[in-house]
Amino acid sequence: MFIQKILGLFSNDLAIDLGTANTLVYVKGKGIVCNEPSVVVIRKDNRKTIAVGAEAKKMLGKTPANITALRPMKDGVIADFDATGEMLKYFITKVHNRKSFISPRIIIGVPSGITQVEQRAVKDAAQASGAREVYLILEPMAAAVGVGLPVGEPSGNMIVDIGGGTTDVAVISLDGIVYSKVVRVGGDKMDETILAYIKRKYNLMIGERTAEQIKIEIGSAFPVKEGSDSMEIKGRDMVSGIPKTIEIKAEEIREALEEPVRVILDTIKAALENTPPELAADIVDKGIVLAGGGALLKGLDLLIKEETRLPVIVADDPLTAVVRGVGKMLDEIDLLQRVALGN
Repeated sequence: MFIQKILGLFSNDLAIDLGTANTLVYVKGKGIVCNEPSVVVIRKDNRKTIAVGAEAKKMLGKTPANITALRPMKDGVIADFDATGEMLKYFITKVHNRKSFISPRIIIGVPSGITQVEQRAVKDAAQASGAREVYLILEPMAAAVGVGLPVGEPSGNMIVDIGGGTTDVAVISLDGIVYSKVVRVGGDKMDETILAYIKRKYNLMIGERTAEQIKIEIGSAFPVKEGSDSMEIKGRDMVSGIPKTIEIKAEEIREALEEPVRVILDTIKAALENTPPELAADIVDKGIVLAGGGALLKGLDLLIKEETRLPVIVADDPLTAVVRGVGKMLDEIDLLQRVALGN
């Protein structure tokens, strides 16, 4: 125990939000030091890593046959164990930027639908990349702590964390999750839907990065005044095979996004139906808090408000809610002991 304390004095403890779309790293005493896409580029022949993070994302869809760009996280869980290990190793080394002889203690945010096998895989990947101790925290709990909800009080707090791979809806009271439901629909699914819609309607093939750009610029879940109502996109004509440019309207994208948005709405409604009456009464007063990158979709809060008749609040800087929550637990070890998985 004494040695652990001594080690703790010298090491830079880290909090990581290991997301499907982005990985964020928080260092004790420094705050968020790294926010990069969860992408790894490797050579196929010797499995050697060429690039990780922002540099790797630029290569998505542009690699030759002997190089592949991977997203090691799929639907919020590890799809490629080796690539996830490489990615974690890269982020840990980047943050430490020195050859430290002390291994850090690491806390990682994971989706609430995670299985025992997946938990083991995340822990193993973190330990293989040099962690001394690894704690896992459920993302909705981390997001709730990150946005400042009173999770320790005997009152209902509802958080909806819309990430790249999953949407996590949870009702929290007394440092515990009373009810949670996770669906594998998030920002990535929205991009896929846009891609499929344009392919079907215009016979135009576009890439993942273009689909994401469309979602950010003109995507919406509810008619809103803000932002432009059309944009030009470039892709490959599926009939002639020649690159071409077309203009698309915001209402078309809203129509395309109807299906994933409906799944998120239904998940929220299911959570409300399964919430104990006393906690439901608290949610009527406090409302629903949206976190995660998906919370930035224009008009989503207005749509949820209209469908549930409850107040809806979008967290400040929703993209960093989980990592800020996990980061707070580096300082509040007693809270960490209460909410960590398998501890």
